[in-house]
Amino acid sequence: MTNPSTSPIAAWWARLRQARQDNPTEVRWLAAMLGLFLLAFFLPVGMPRFDNAVLEGLALLNWYAREHVVLCLIPAFFIAGAIAVFISQDAVMKYLGPAAHKGAAYGVASVSGSILAVCSCTVLPLFGGIYRRGAGLGPAVTFLYAGPAINVLAVVLTAKVLGMDLGVARALGAVSFALVIGGIMHWIYRHEEAARALTQKGFAPGAGQGRSLGETAAFFALQIAVLVFANWAPASAEDSAVWHALFAWKWPLTALAGIGLAGLLIARWRWHWQPLAATAALVALLAFTFPQHPEWAFAAGLLGLTLAATAQPGDGEEWLGQSFGFAKLILPLLLGGVLLAGFLLGRPGHEGIIPSEWVAAAVGGNSLGANLLASLVGAFMYFATLTEVPIVQGLIGAGMGKGPALALLLAGPALSLPSMLVIRSILGTRKTIVYCTLVVVMATFTGLVFGTFFP
Repeated sequence: MTNPSTSPIAAWWARLRQARQDNPTEVRWLAAMLGLFLLAFFLPVGMPRFDNAVLEGLALLNWYAREHVVLCLIPAFFIAGAIAVFISQDAVMKYLGPAAHKGAAYGVASVSGSILAVCSCTVLPLFGGIYRRGAGLGPAVTFLYAGPAINVLAVVLTAKVLGMDLGVARALGAVSFALVIGGIMHWIYRHEEAARALTQKGFAPGAGQGRSLGETAAFFALQIAVLVFANWAPASAEDSAVWHALFAWKWPLTALAGIGLAGLLIARWRWHWQPLAATAALVALLAFTFPQHPEWAFAAGLLGLTLAATAQPGDGEEWLGQSFGFAKLILPLLLGGVLLAGFLLGRPGHEGIIPSEWVAAAVGGNSLGANLLASLVGAFMYFATLTEVPIVQGLIGAGMGKGPALALLLAGPALSLPSMLVIRSILGTRKTIVYCTLVVVMATFTGLVFGTFFP
């Protein structure tokens, strides 16, 4: 009888384990190549649903690149880079640091995030900027959730389209979520945060500390104005006259904010005026020559700012370097995540590999499973700002309960598969899992309670 320990299979397994110990890198490469080959070999190419899902992923990626990268992400990268260069370490530590007064820290974080009213992906560079600058984990996470979730425009639209009860519940839920999730994250990692606060006491002041508070505030206000006005959503028939007027003047207002920023850099910060003047001339030429494509002029302005920063030794080069660092960290993960999200769930109004009727059928009623599924779908799907409202309206029409609808509204705008990938690169895997779990669990139980009282 053959001894199992000396059988050919056991000997082969022992040699394989020894090879893995002797050449771990080569074994990982072999496993990766084998996995890639098997994936390519068994791809169900030719099946209508798979082919359509691939096209949906590419279509969502194309839409995101056209609508969000130039107008949203690149300005956000510049703002994040500016946070790292022009806001002093002392200021961040005073208001948002691990040792800051908790009431002030969470208040500043929630207000700062909600004022921006950006989507879950646009807020990521800003979150990375304040966290790496020294903000405590709790306030930084509060800012991360508040940016896309506490959106006054989205809350008003929710109340108008889906009903006052859902609108009020979304507003109260988003505000409380931002504060509670930030507080829980701080409590879980309180010992790590205490050690981090000690190591940051010796940080050097920021490069822009010598400038006055008024100049620094104007510098960031003008950049935020460019970001907000360039992304101002179209007005609908029910919106106020002010909204219609702002949308009609969004590009002139964006241009004024850009001119103000250039004037500040030249007059107060002594930047070279030639690159900025040439940029202004090019932007004006494109704006008047191609009025139907204002994004071309906007892109030219961003390019001109980049060239002007390279010509400014010191602050300008450091600002550009920090902004490019955030772009390298975030953009590849973001675009890959958008492609995967489109493949799985499709664009709004379209289907990916997962049939939409499965989702609509599973989130009817107000069961725990329905609310959990709605939270999970919202957490993984990508929502541009304000698009979640018509999507939820369609799902309610297909039989979705009000509880799951609220769960999706609380989890969806704050999370997405692309944002999860980027948050992991900033916070690490463990903290990202804890954060995403908190959002999903709180959204699930909030939806369950709401659905019980408002069936």
